[in-house]
Amino acid sequence: MPTEEFARRIETLLAQLGNRQDPQTGAVTVPIYYSTTFSHPAAGKSTGYDYSRMANPTRGVLESAIANLEGGTRGFAFSSGMAAVNCVLGLFAPGDHLIVSDDLYGGTYRLFEQVLAPIGVACSYVDMANLESVEAAIRPNTKALFIETPTNPMMKITDIAACVRLVKDREIITIVDNTFMTPFYQRPLELGADIVVHSATKFLGGHNDVLAGLVAVKDDALAKRIGFLQNATGAVLGPQDCFLLLRGMKTLALRMERSSNSALSIARWLGGQPSVRRVYYPTLEGHQGRDVHCRQATGGGGMVAFEVTDARLVPKILDGVSLITFAESLGGVESLITYPATQTHADIPQEVRERVGVNDRLLRLSVGIEHPDDLVMDLEQALSGV
Repeated sequence: MPTEEFARRIETLLAQLGNRQDPQTGAVTVPIYYSTTFSHPAAGKSTGYDYSRMANPTRGVLESAIANLEGGTRGFAFSSGMAAVNCVLGLFAPGDHLIVSDDLYGGTYRLFEQVLAPIGVACSYVDMANLESVEAAIRPNTKALFIETPTNPMMKITDIAACVRLVKDREIITIVDNTFMTPFYQRPLELGADIVVHSATKFLGGHNDVLAGLVAVKDDALAKRIGFLQNATGAVLGPQDCFLLLRGMKTLALRMERSSNSALSIARWLGGQPSVRRVYYPTLEGHQGRDVHCRQATGGGGMVAFEVTDARLVPKILDGVSLITFAESLGGVESLITYPATQTHADIPQEVRERVGVNDRLLRLSVGIEHPDDLVMDLEQALSGV
């Protein structure tokens, strides 16, 4: 058998996830270990598995996979994306201060404002595309930057490496939500970030059938702290969902390429429609921050946001689509359309939403793997009815 190691591209790493991880059987697909507890070979000895909250063989394959894909030292799997974010935020204590992207997922904002703020962890919401604003927000007690790039839903772009350079000598860690891009298109740890979080429910899972969160950490000391918090709080991902997530991730490269190509085509088409005021897509010509995005990511992803000319058109569009499903979430093989003002960002106060552009005319489109011409035809017939 060949023994020489060689660099494997991410497409290959993804396709091979879970393969031959069980040396006893040589299983190509990772087995599902449902056991919650494991026997000890002798007093004071362990196989490495004692209780499934602490470690589970199926979860271990997934956690190693996300660490490898993101270029980290260790990975962690959680019962949801918000559970992953919540665990990471357990690093901070009353009196600490965080600088956060001013346009971010509503559930993350809710966690910051309704869970962290009452216990004394303060957050400043800043346009991370403006480094001067980031620097001006730094306080003596600032402990972290929490970055979404591209943001949800306005696709605002943050220069990850530039932010890291700004804070690296101040003992401020950088946390990046990489849900939209996935490690297939963007690897923040390689750009200097310390922690990456994912709602793995989205593009990583890819099939709208598993709820999960993932974290990848750059260095061993930070990984040890996250590992302690994961075990202490216990919101770990079960073995069945770990298996489903690994299965979904095997096709991530193919799905992301298809979704991204279609999304760019749809974004360009939307830009020519008279009832559409503005289109937001990271690699669209003229998109603010496009050059930065293309420098730190290798694709645009499957998310498009667009603003129509009149809020009264929104219900007509949502009622008019027949192929695209009006639903929350994103990143699945099925295309979805969402109204952020009343769905994903409803917990953000209206004045805050509108300040960053999430107004009552904005729609968000998650582009799946259907034929792009069919998606355009569906949008065309919906828009023609307005």
